[in-house]
Amino acid sequence: MKPIYEPRGRAREYSPLALNLYTGCEHKCKYCYAPAISRKTIEQAAINVQPRKDILKYLEKQAATLIPTNKRILLSFMNDPYSPIEKKEKITMQALEILGKYGHKSTILTKNGKLASRDFDLMKKYDVHYGVTLCWSKDKNRKEWEPKAGTVKERLDSLYLAKSMGIYTWVSLEPVIVTKEALDVIKLLKDKVNMIKIGKINHNKQIENSIDWKLFLNDSIKILKTGKSKYYIKKDLLKYNKK
Repeated sequence: MKPIYEPRGRAREYSPLALNLYTGCEHKCKYCYAPAISRKTIEQAAINVQPRKDILKYLEKQAATLIPTNKRILLSFMNDPYSPIEKKEKITMQALEILGKYGHKSTILTKNGKLASRDFDLMKKYDVHYGVTLCWSKDKNRKEWEPKAGTVKERLDSLYLAKSMGIYTWVSLEPVIVTKEALDVIKLLKDKVNMIKIGKINHNKQIENSIDWKLFLNDSIKILKTGKSKYYIKKDLLKYNKK
């Protein structure tokens, strides 16, 4: 098994390489695409979350032979590297050590800022990019859509702390479900993180068809241009700039 792999499709816009350390995820996000790929329901994917079998052994073997490049390895697409089980297992912590030891660059994407902050010294040491998924400005909606994930405040606090420590910070604003909240997130963070990446929603046709994506794109860019943060618009949203 070679745990570091090249993602395909839309995922490749986020990272040229990726690494999934756990099976399943405890956050139970209603919009998550990963359970369907594994032919599970969201509830089933949240049961008995475990580290992948011998994942650190295989990672060490691959990391030792893989030539380091500027391509960053994202943790993770198929699950959260800081799902609550990580507090006990410390698999992500050990994976960051292994990758850093062999000179590989990595990137975190999580919804659990409180737990992730445990490893900020490690991230600083190995130049890890720290990112959170943040679709909501209000925790009421976060609770409905991401019931077991970290709060909005915890994610924001973790970004601010990481930035203050000199860690590169970024935000994944996807999926967009309520455009007003997404725009509020952009307003809040346009000067406070290194990078903001914005997409849309692709796995819920009812919501997707109810949003004026061209208007949302234009409003987003207007706000982003007033800030200091760099930004990236994903292709599936950027296409509305031509319509």
